[in-house]
Amino acid sequence: MKAGKFAQLGNVRRLVKPMVLAGLILVAYLAAINRAQPLVWAVAALLSATLVTGVVWPRWLVQRLAVIRTGPQRAAEGERITFRVEIRNQGRGPRFMVEVIDRLPFVDVDQVSGIRSDQSLGVIAYLPGRGRRTFDVTLVAEKRGFYTLGPAGVRSGFPLGIVESTRRGGSGTRTLTVYPEVFPVASFPLQGVQSQMHRGDCLLPKGSGTAEFSGLREYLRGDNPRHIHWPTTARLNELMVKEFEPLASARITIALDLAADSNVGRGRHATLEYAIRIAASIANHACAKGLPVRIHGLAFPGSAAEYGTGQGHFHRLLDELAVIDAGATSHYATEVEQAASGCEEGETVVVFLSEPKDRINATVDTLRQLQESGANLLIVHFDRPSFIDGARGIPKERRKVDADDIQGALLDIAGCYLSVSMGDDLSRLFDS
Repeated sequence: MKAGKFAQLGNVRRLVKPMVLAGLILVAYLAAINRAQPLVWAVAALLSATLVTGVVWPRWLVQRLAVIRTGPQRAAEGERITFRVEIRNQGRGPRFMVEVIDRLPFVDVDQVSGIRSDQSLGVIAYLPGRGRRTFDVTLVAEKRGFYTLGPAGVRSGFPLGIVESTRRGGSGTRTLTVYPEVFPVASFPLQGVQSQMHRGDCLLPKGSGTAEFSGLREYLRGDNPRHIHWPTTARLNELMVKEFEPLASARITIALDLAADSNVGRGRHATLEYAIRIAASIANHACAKGLPVRIHGLAFPGSAAEYGTGQGHFHRLLDELAVIDAGATSHYATEVEQAASGCEEGETVVVFLSEPKDRINATVDTLRQLQESGANLLIVHFDRPSFIDGARGIPKERRKVDADDIQGALLDIAGCYLSVSMGDDLSRLFDS
């Protein structure tokens, strides 16, 4: 509805000049009829010719022009990407002062209406018949998401600027997927002792123990010689090693909070955007280390919500993280319960606390139950006031009290706790 009003307002503005000129022509002809003077008739004719020229010539200039835009279909947040734009004159006559326009993401977005306006990519002063011009346009992929590009086109008001004629329908790259920024995670921030008996190269949480004996099997190349069971080896005259069942799981579950009122802030500096960057970075670290990882969220269909390892699984997660958005109506406590239903004992669960204060206690109770079931928790708490517009007006004392309340509620929950404020260096935070 709002977008339609802005479009109507733009159409009215474009008609102002020709309507004023048409009014002057009408006045000139009325004066010429009443006075019957050749000079007045000449003025009326000149104004009429001006109106016709100002309307017809721009329409002719943009005819038989084609715009082709080529460029990447995928990019990462913060990456500089380049589109190549080619304009072709398919007619025999030359074209003058033709402007190439396009609608590209992150450029000229109206903050009130949210509408992407036409962006001028450049002006072609002269384009010969059957000729072509090529130039590059560079922009920064500011925010993750799936974007529809264009349509590209040409526009001209030459020579009088009374009316601008526009022709769209450019071909080439039409979509752009921007993946969330991934920062390096040197080590997963749960302290413990390293064990090669577990899948991947990970750090086991405190109190998880090492592993318990589960049986014997034949020795394989690469097995730890310390695990050889010598009595059985001597009896069978064949190397046998002990197998262990880990008490702590190397699997990781990441539970995103997609509730609409949990996401505060703007653009890249919103709590959900920070959470998605953290989730993508942990998933990248886990997949590189061979640790099974999944991400739980309302919008995750199919294999992206299942445990997996390797770069293929990580790219599936990135595809989902690029387009996921806040909009869920259920509370985070419910989502954490659902995520926990598929966890095994000792699994690491990453949770994000960014919801309103009146719901935190219910979520903390759920986390407490999750821990009692044997899960190891990594709790990422967002300082909501720092993400909300006007947070500078909130006294630091009040913000500190709110943060202390959250930390106090989490005192009896063992695990790793990270507090994140707007503008924090996430890579440094996870390496500390």
